[in-house]
Amino acid sequence: MDLSICIPTLNASPYLKACLESVKAFTKGISYELIIVDNGSSDDTVAMLERDFPEVILIRNETNTGFTRPMNQALRVAQGNILLSLNPDTLLQEDVFGPQLAYLQAHPEVGISIPKVLNADGSFQRQCRRGEATPLEALGYHLRLGKLFPKSKALNGYLQSWLPEDEIAEVKAVSGSCMFITRACYEAVGEFDEKIFAYQEDSDYCFRAREKGFKVMYVPSSKIIHFGGEGGSKEQRFKSIWNWHFSYFYYYQKHLAKRYFFLVNWLFYLVMGAKLVFTIIRNLFRPR
Repeated sequence: MDLSICIPTLNASPYLKACLESVKAFTKGISYELIIVDNGSSDDTVAMLERDFPEVILIRNETNTGFTRPMNQALRVAQGNILLSLNPDTLLQEDVFGPQLAYLQAHPEVGISIPKVLNADGSFQRQCRRGEATPLEALGYHLRLGKLFPKSKALNGYLQSWLPEDEIAEVKAVSGSCMFITRACYEAVGEFDEKIFAYQEDSDYCFRAREKGFKVMYVPSSKIIHFGGEGGSKEQRFKSIWNWHFSYFYYYQKHLAKRYFFLVNWLFYLVMGAKLVFTIIRNLFRPR
């Protein structure tokens, strides 16, 4: 089988249905399977899948187990030569799969790739390709220092802002919204780290893939729309806020803290902790 498309979902029925319909429209000539892991949706997701997409391999969880656990559930049963981590709030408007599969087959040194990812308005989703989230990269991004110093690669490294949008480039990490993983890479790297509930699991996986000698590539020969935040994160806002910040702490401690003097690490933790508190307070006074 060419491709296993793995989608964790939570209360995203209309987005998921549109996503699957677009997948079916652009998979001619590709042997593939669809594996959906539902995280205890309370909407009509399961009924919709059973009614409209009976060919889907459906795994049902009773509760929201995040992103990494359901993704691992899907990957364990996947049969494809290429494995795709796909968000339910994505939409194809062209053949995304063919160009990515062709590129990966022609470049066995590449373990992970991503197409060009667009926002709903058609603008480039800059977070789809990333740096390592080193202290300067993370602080430049989260404190928006990169905008004050646009020529600084250190402060703008997280979004790799100097890279052209329409040129193939090797990067440090890519978004899990539409992340292609070769079978060889998966067998070498293993599963997603389930200590991460969601969010930085993609950066963690790309880091581990690079440690195993695989390249991570941004391949904009095809593109996909990612609406963002409609795959379950809005259902439990404060839990999502906590897990987003925790994922950065955990990823940093796991991969980067040993590189830096302890005062640098403390500064990073202090800034991220302050950002967590600020985000919680701000959201207390925002409508859902």
